[in-house]
Amino acid sequence: MAQCEQVLSPVDGGVARLSALDAALPARDGVAVFNRVYLAVTRAVDRRIDAGLFPDARAVITLDVRFAEYYLAAVDAAADGRRPPACWRPLFQLRRHPGVRPVQFALAGINAHIGHDLALAVVDTCRTLGCEPADLEDEFEAVGEILLSLEERIRDELVPGPESLRIADPLTHLLGAWSLDRARDAAWTAARALWALGRLPDVAAEFTERLDTAVGFAGRMLLTPLPD
Repeated sequence: MAQCEQVLSPVDGGVARLSALDAALPARDGVAVFNRVYLAVTRAVDRRIDAGLFPDARAVITLDVRFAEYYLAAVDAAADGRRPPACWRPLFQLRRHPGVRPVQFALAGINAHIGHDLALAVVDTCRTLGCEPADLEDEFEAVGEILLSLEERIRDELVPGPESLRIADPLTHLLGAWSLDRARDAAWTAARALWALGRLPDVAAEFTERLDTAVGFAGRMLLTPLPD
C-alpha cells in the first residue's frame, strides 16, 4: 500500500475527454476501437474507486490521470499534424487500413499504453506523491487485474467467430504472440529501472527512447494487415 503524501487528481476530466472522442470518431476507426476499450477500463477503475475497493484511492486516481495524459497527448499530436511517440505511431498510421481487424487495433493501443506509457506514468505518480515505485505496487496490481479481465472480454468480443476461420487462423497466431500479462510485468520492471536511473538523466532518456521504439515495433507487428 502506498505510504506517502498524496495529491487527489480528478478522473472526471479524462472520462469526459474519452467520451467526447468516442462520440466524435467513426466506429471503425482504429483509434476509436482502442478508445472504447480504454473508456471501459477508466469507468471500471472509477467504479471501484467509488466503492472503496482500492488500497489507496488517491494513489490510484493520480496514477490513472497521469496514465491517461500520455494517450491523450498522442491523440492531440496526431490531430495537430505532429508525430505521436513511436509506440503510438503504428495505430495512428494504420487506423483506417481495411485489412486490419478491430481486435488488432484494440491490442495495439493497449500495447502502446501498457508497454510504454504505464512505466512513465508510475514514475510521474511517484514524483507527484513523493514516494517510490514499491509504495505503489498494490495499486499497480489492483489496476492490472481490471486490465486482465478486460483483455479476455476484448478477445471474446472482437476476434472473428468460427465462420471466419480463414481470417481467424492467422489472426489467432498473430495475437497469440502478445500477452497483456507479460506487458504489464515488463512495464513494472521498466518503471523501477527508470526510477533507479533518476540521477542519470541522459541514460534515463536513452532508455525511454529505446522503450518507445521497441513497443512501437511490437505495435507494428500487431497491426499486420490480414487477407479478407
